[in-house]
Amino acid sequence: MERLVRCWYRPCPWRYLLAPLSLLFYLAVGARRLAYRRGWRRAERLPVPVVVVGNISVGGTGKTPLTIWLAGQLRQAGWRPGIVSRGYGGRRRDSAPVRPDSNPHEVGDEPVLLAQRTGCPVWVGRQRAEAARQLLAFHPEVDVILADDGLQHYALARDVELAVIDGERGFGNGWLLPAGPLREPPARLRSVDAIVVNGGQILPDLPVPQFGMTLTGRRFWKLGQPETVVDADYFAGREVVALAGIGNPERFFRTLAELGIRATPRPLPDHHRYRAADLPAGTVLMTEKDAVKCAALNPPDAWALRIDAEVALGLKRIILDKLGSPHGPQTA
Repeated sequence: MERLVRCWYRPCPWRYLLAPLSLLFYLAVGARRLAYRRGWRRAERLPVPVVVVGNISVGGTGKTPLTIWLAGQLRQAGWRPGIVSRGYGGRRRDSAPVRPDSNPHEVGDEPVLLAQRTGCPVWVGRQRAEAARQLLAFHPEVDVILADDGLQHYALARDVELAVIDGERGFGNGWLLPAGPLREPPARLRSVDAIVVNGGQILPDLPVPQFGMTLTGRRFWKLGQPETVVDADYFAGREVVALAGIGNPERFFRTLAELGIRATPRPLPDHHRYRAADLPAGTVLMTEKDAVKCAALNPPDAWALRIDAEVALGLKRIILDKLGSPHGPQTA
């Protein structure tokens, strides 16, 4: 799989062998979207507005930090958000609530991180509409739903669509799965309400509002002792190993280097299921997404870098204009 991913972002003859499968995928994606647009398949509308955060490519683009940022911005504006997610990487097949101390192997690592960072009600389920209904039943105070990684989940009607793009890797070779990293063609971006570019340059020739996003952080908290927080300077001159089981581990390793930390990088597959043997002796640095899975292993000297998204404020204005005024449950 890792070799295939490398082919998505550099010249590689393998993609031509996979081209027929990508063509079939393209036809299936187009037929499914057309079925919802023509009303042949029904999208369920909830009694509260829905904001979808997603992307058109696989791998880490920054959806989770953006969702955390968005939940905070909506709260500041008087909304009471709840979050639904597929729970990718978890074993649960039915809809279920997620708490800050939930087992990430059951409900997925990103939902646990969202519960920890936002304090919002979080629910997971393969059918996001069902998960959202259950969330609203248990939390009637919620008046807006954030759907994390739901851009292609057309069974859930939405009021706002946000697409997150990795500004550094872009669309890779521009091909759909499996020959390339795309879930949908780039033309899909013309129908979203806004595009958020995580690093890199704004995309040309797209008649959709675009906003830059940067991920910042220099403080680390200790696994098992989250109240213990240190600055990046704490690791200056020390031998450390950096673990990253995320979609784009090189971004994390580069962030550490920019903080002045000389770490030995150890990339792992996205949503990697950690075992004790994966944690080396000595000081270990990791992402918060990795930390939610490693905390139960009780590593003696492991630290997670807290990352926050900084987004141009014009995005908040667009979303609030779309949602209107927060006044409790409403018909979207």
